[in-house]
Amino acid sequence: MAAKDFIVAIELGSSKMTGIAGKKNLDGSINVLAVVREDSSVFIKKGKIYNFDQTVLCVKNIVSKLEAQLKTSITQVYVGVGGQSIRSVRNVIARDLPPETKVTQDMVIELMDINRNWKYADQEILDVAVQEYKVDTQAQLDPVGIQCSRIEGNFLNILQRKTFYKNLNQCFEAAGVNVAEMFLAPLALADSVLTEAEKRSGCALVDIGADTTTVSVYSKNILRHLAVIPLGSANITEDIKSLQMEFQDAEKMKLKYGCAYTDNNDIDNTLRLSIDADRQVDSRKFIEIVESRVEEIIENVWFQVPGEYCDKLLGGIILTGGGSNMKNIERAFVNHTHIDKIRTAKFVTHTITSGNSEVNTRNGMMNTVLGLLAKGDLNCAGSEIDPEDLFNGTKTTPTGTPDARPKAPRKAGEIPPGVVLTDAEKQKLEEEERRKREEEERRAREEAEEEERRREAERKANSPLNKIINWSKTWGKKFMEEEN
Repeated sequence: MAAKDFIVAIELGSSKMTGIAGKKNLDGSINVLAVVREDSSVFIKKGKIYNFDQTVLCVKNIVSKLEAQLKTSITQVYVGVGGQSIRSVRNVIARDLPPETKVTQDMVIELMDINRNWKYADQEILDVAVQEYKVDTQAQLDPVGIQCSRIEGNFLNILQRKTFYKNLNQCFEAAGVNVAEMFLAPLALADSVLTEAEKRSGCALVDIGADTTTVSVYSKNILRHLAVIPLGSANITEDIKSLQMEFQDAEKMKLKYGCAYTDNNDIDNTLRLSIDADRQVDSRKFIEIVESRVEEIIENVWFQVPGEYCDKLLGGIILTGGGSNMKNIERAFVNHTHIDKIRTAKFVTHTITSGNSEVNTRNGMMNTVLGLLAKGDLNCAGSEIDPEDLFNGTKTTPTGTPDARPKAPRKAGEIPPGVVLTDAEKQKLEEEERRKREEEERRAREEAEEEERRREAERKANSPLNKIINWSKTWGKKFMEEEN
């Protein structure tokens, strides 16, 4: 039976591109209806698109295979945005006010608008995390209604290279796939694996992928820092290759023998590990190679945690992603960061039911795409596909229609956290702001012209000649009245 109501999400990973469809239930649980994964290691590296045509083809294949499993056309998809080009930058916007001025919501939105329109060379603002507002010398999360003479907005701008942003939008446009919404993948992941207590008390979320490791630092329920390190579990595999083996054999060795930490007393110097039936490698050498790269990854992760939060991570460090499955990875993080509270998020906090083995394995590798799926709220189902039409995929009568709720044009201060504007949405927003500026300029000109006319009339009324004329009229009128 064709599915009638579902949400579709696509994650563009460095090793795999994943498409998933699921139905949300009234109790908040999700039934996963279909999962498709395609190898993307050739054309997506460290989260960046290197081959446009192959990426477009892969997106088409993902959607086509999902439609075949669902027996229903897909009208739109949710997309996760991530990769090495993402980074966060702090920005401060301040405004001086007359003494004892009460802060209004419009003042706050104005600060947000100014920050949103801030320009960075070759960088695009994807999202903004408001840190706090400073009214005079006091820090406030909500400054509206407070009297002050100066207000300062502290923002964390999440940037991405313009070329990647442009390529991502063009890929889905070329594939003929409508984008319902773009989400910042690290934020969607954080919302799915972190608890409110962890975000509030302070924590670092470390997503160890194939080519990159993403670090997200939270404190008081606010994202404080976001960085993507160009190192991942594939770097460990590449190092193992130095023992004279192919990448595939090195990957197998890593999965079978790889350990993030081994006590020196537990190392058997006589032990040799089998590559295949004919070749072996020294155990100690293998351990040293793996641990050296793991240590480098952890050191780079810890370097990304801002100094003011290093001793405030009461919620600890939360590991996730494929690289978090390595044996003793938690022990290795404890040794190098001296943070005792470490946990591995193998699965999302949502209730998920699925018959798919990749989802049910619960190894952290599906957490991001499940997080994207959980954030979607618009129906992506179109019309039923006739399974007997093998040539052009003629669709039968509609079994479901996409949610027709129109997206109202957003203002900068109204963009939900974690939502990345698509190129089309951004153009609409810029056009709306341009029209708003032109309307304000037109009104200002009309008001200036009206004021000039009023002043000119006032000048004429007060001129000596006009006074004489008015006096003459008054005198003449009085004279006529006396004559009569």
